Parts: sequence; structure tokens; C-alpha cells
Amino acid sequence: MPRRARLALAGVPWHIIQRGNNRAVCFFGEDDYLFYLHYLKEFAAGFGCAIHAYVLMTNHVHLLITPQREDSAALMMKHLGQRYVQYINRSYRRSGTLWEGRFRSCLTQTEDYVLACYRYIELNPVRAAMVSKPQDFRWTSFHANAMGKANPMLTPHDQYRRLGRTDAERRQAYRALFRAHLDEAVVEEIRSATNGNYALGDKRFQAQIEAALGRRAIRGVAGRPPKAPQGDDRQQTLL
Repeated sequence: MPRRARLALAGVPWHIIQRGNNRAVCFFGEDDYLFYLHYLKEFAAGFGCAIHAYVLMTNHVHLLITPQREDSAALMMKHLGQRYVQYINRSYRRSGTLWEGRFRSCLTQTEDYVLACYRYIELNPVRAAMVSKPQDFRWTSFHANAMGKANPMLTPHDQYRRLGRTDAERRQAYRALFRAHLDEAVVEEIRSATNGNYALGDKRFQAQIEAALGRRAIRGVAGRPPKAPQGDDRQQTLL
């Protein structure tokens, strides 16, 4: 069965996951994280992607971005992935694939869901029991978004900006969002939409995406449609 075409729209936030092949390690040391972040910044700027949040886990990557053009995200991820694989294979004298395949993504509704994706991404090391607090993990945008550490790669999303009138107010309000864990239902909703290439949002947003793209943006109903009644069966149904 051919894979579904990726949902792609310019100006709409994307949540992206790229996993190591067979969920194997793809970051082996500090230099690897630094190399990836360097070229993430370069290719994001080159292809027109605003980076809002990220986390680099040992065997996968999460990004929250907004692309300027429909193909911006795909081009950024293609060139970043290729450059990183070349670097890893050269550095560790290996060959073959590093990534699972094409990256997973979902279009994300601004209202309610963008800040949920910020939290989902930056709480990933906590959910994985690698650290007890998000600020204890090094390779994450939390240090900039919540603690004010300078990170020129990041562009705050408008929903983040609305958290306060000043940078200090925004950071304080943002940290307050992390006092409780993200609801498991929301976590599952984000995972399902991203892994399935669906629109992450309410029914209105999903309908807007389907209208804009002219195709399905939500999970279909399993099984065949019910068979129309014929003959006596039709008569019995009408009765």
C-alpha cells in the first residue's frame, strides 16, 4: 500500500519526530549534538523554517517549527538528515542508514495545541525518566524558553509571546505550565497525530486542513463501509 502524502501547509506549525533506525542510538557524544544543532540552525534559516522548540534525545529528535513555504520543512529535514548521516558515518567509521525512514509530522492548531506541543517536546526527557526536571536535560530549548538562555536559533511562536508583556513575564508564565505533567490524553493525541500524519486540533481545524488540501486529514474508520440493502432487505430496512 502506498504511503499517504504528507500533510503540508505553509504558515501552519508542524510537530516533527525523526527516529533512529530500529530506535537505535543516533547521538553518541557531545560533538554529535552540537553538529546537529549547528546544521539545524543553518538549514532552518536557509529553507525558511522558524524553530520554536526542540529536544534531542539519544535515539530521536522532536521539533516544533513553522515553515514559510509548503516544501520548507521537507527540504530542511532532507538536507539536515543527509548531512548528519554523512558526519556520523565518517566519524564512527560506519555505513548504511541511521534514520528510521522519513520523518513523522503533523500540522498543529495554534490555539490550545502549540503550547501543548512545546510542553510535550521539552518534557520528553522527564517522561523518559532521564531527568526529574526539564532544565536538567542539556539538549533542549527549555533553557531558552523557560530560563532565558540566549539561543538565536529559536523564534518564539505568537502563542508563546502572548504569555506576557515582557520576556520575564513570558518566561515566568511558561515555567508555570510545567508545574504539572501534561495530561496523558493530550500526550496520546499528539503522538497519534504525529505518527499518523494527521491534523492535530479540534474538528474545526481538521475540517479547515481538509478543505485547504482537498484530502483526508484525520484517521479513517477501520473496515469496509456498510453494504447497501437490496431487494427484500431494503424493504425490511424501510419498514
